[in-house]
Amino acid sequence: MVQPGINFNAYYNYKNRKMENSINITLTQLFQCMAILLSGLVAGLFYGYDCSVVKGLGNLQDDAYLQSFQSINKAIQNPYFFMSFMGALLIFPLAGWLSYNNESAPTFYLLLSASLVYIFGVFCITIFFNVPLNEQLDKFPTLSATENEISAMRKSFENAWNSYHRIRTVAAIISFLLAILSLLKIKI
Repeated sequence: MVQPGINFNAYYNYKNRKMENSINITLTQLFQCMAILLSGLVAGLFYGYDCSVVKGLGNLQDDAYLQSFQSINKAIQNPYFFMSFMGALLIFPLAGWLSYNNESAPTFYLLLSASLVYIFGVFCITIFFNVPLNEQLDKFPTLSATENEISAMRKSFENAWNSYHRIRTVAAIISFLLAILSLLKIKI
């Protein structure tokens, strides 16, 4: 008669077997995975924002639009966003540098391309275009401005900000895709 309970022989064999199915990952691949994760978070944030928030804000009256955007601009400045946004900026070049001698040429060139697209298409667009517009909006006295001033502010802000946001959204998606492709073993 077999007693229910723990099979100690099976447990012993499980604990002492060789790690034949373990994951072996190089430092380069680790940085590639980190680049994919961080750029995916940024691409997803920008894409989701473009699909929903931009559309939702666009339906608001001028004063509600400006007040809502001011609130969102404050809320986005948090450690979660900065960790992914700035992390990708640092990890992409490191992954590319590590892949230069350790991986295939296509891996290096894909990571280099992903880095450049992210640096210029995401980071620079954000820093040199979206952020100054955000700062301009932040200084605008929404609560004390007249209807005409509020309408003029929205007109000068909304189309420009949305245009730059679409550029960085597409760039973020492209850099994410290039990072994913860099993990594939492509032969030239």
